[in-house]
This record gives sequence, structure tokens and C-alpha cells, in this order.
Amino acid sequence: MRMVFGLVLLVGIALAGGAVYLAKGQIGQYKSAIERAEAAKAKLVPTETVYVAERGLKYGEKLTREDVRAVDFPITAIPEGAFMEEALLFPENTQELRVILRQMEKNEVILAVKITEPGEDTGLTSRLERGMRAFTIKVDVSSGVSGFLRPGDKVDVYWTGRVNVGGKNSRSDVTKLIEAGVKLIAIDQSAGGTVSEAVIARTVTVAVDPNQVAALAQAQSTGNLSLSLVGAGDDTIASAIEVDQRSLLGIADEAVQAEAAKERVCTIRTRRGAEVLEIPIPCTN
Repeated sequence: MRMVFGLVLLVGIALAGGAVYLAKGQIGQYKSAIERAEAAKAKLVPTETVYVAERGLKYGEKLTREDVRAVDFPITAIPEGAFMEEALLFPENTQELRVILRQMEKNEVILAVKITEPGEDTGLTSRLERGMRAFTIKVDVSSGVSGFLRPGDKVDVYWTGRVNVGGKNSRSDVTKLIEAGVKLIAIDQSAGGTVSEAVIARTVTVAVDPNQVAALAQAQSTGNLSLSLVGAGDDTIASAIEVDQRSLLGIADEAVQAEAAKERVCTIRTRRGAEVLEIPIPCTN
């Protein structure tokens, strides 16, 4: 009887030890899973709700609630002007819709600069900042950068004409930078910037202040204007540039040597017998 009791006790102890071992293993796995979850959570980037385009949107289209959707976007990567509340994108106090100003692709973040205010027109007036004016420049295939200009690009404007360089009849051809980094807001009658291929424009419209308008109008009426496209990421400002024919060809200016004025001498002639003499006298006039 004692042997049976002892055997049962040993079996019970063995079972208890196995149970403890198994429980310890399970607890260890549970702790490892918790640690992995905490590590993964630490790597998660905080997000914020942002509205993006549900489909491709083109210039001039009206923006509806069906055209947008909310997504979680990393807070550190949210661009300036993004809409994070539907009430801001579609105000409840008006039934007027916003209009697309710039083409957007599917899943692109809706930005304030790419759409109008509710009910606002998409004309050039919506593209002009306070104090700026629209001015149209005539261009052709050579002066218009071979048709590669797009609304939103920036250009330098050069004037070529004839100026007086010295005397009244001395004129020289000159090319001079008159405006730098001017923003284009329309090509011909298009302000959307959705053209996918080069188009030879006849006019471009730029956004300038009133003083620049006067300068460009004067330059356009007295010579020829040419545009030079500025790179998208170029934030430099071109300095004063002026080139004439002589500097272009490397011809040095000829020094004009003024002849020394000769001293004026006045004389009278007198005859002494057969000899004629010249006698100097003070000049009276």
C-alpha cells in the first residue's frame, strides 16, 4: 500500500513539474510577443486624416464629395495647405463647389493652392496675388523657348533693341535682362497647365506688379522680348546682364584722341621795299 502511495506521489510530482515547465514556457513566449508588439508600436509613425483625390482631376472640373476620400497620412509629411477636415473642404454654409486649378492624379493630396474657394471662378483673377497684375507678352518659336513653357513656370525676360551710345547718330544693338524670375500664369488662352506636349504659343501671360507692367510695355513697344526658362528648383536671381555687339565680338573701344588745340597766332603784313614782313600782333577776336 505504501509503495502504491509513493508511486502516486512521484507521478503527481512529475506531473506538477511538467505543468510548471510548460507554464513557464508559455509565459516566456507571451512576454516575447508583448515585447515584439511594443517594439513594433514604437516604430509606428503618428498619422492624421488627410483628404486625397479619389480619381484623376483636371483643370476646370468641379470638386465634389465623391471625388475625395480620407486617408491616414504621416503627420511629419503632410504638405502645407492640406485639408484635414471635410467641413473645411466642403463648407456647410454654402452649396457652391470648388473648382480644380491644377491637374491632380489619383491619391494626390488636395491642397488649397490647387483648388478655388467655393464658388470662385477659375479665371486669371484667381491666380493673381494681391498687388499683382496680368501682362501679356507676344512670343514665337524662338522667343518662347520652343513651346516648352507651362503655366506656373518662371522665366527671365530679355529685351533686344537699339540705343544711342555716343553721338546723336551713333546707335548700337543691345540685349539686356529687364525682369528675372517672372511667373507665367497662362499660355495663349490656357491657364491649366495640362498640355502634355510642346505647343508653339503666340502669347504668354505673366504676373507682375504695376511698375513691371510699365517696364514690359515700354520694352515690348521699342524692341523685341525673349524668354529664358528658369529651372523648377532654381532659387537664384539673375543679376544685371547687358550685351552689345562690340562686347559680343570682343571689339575694344577705339580711344578717340583729341587733337591739341593749336595756339592761335595773329599777324599783319608790311612791306619794306621789296621785302614783305609778317609781324605778330595780339588777336582781338
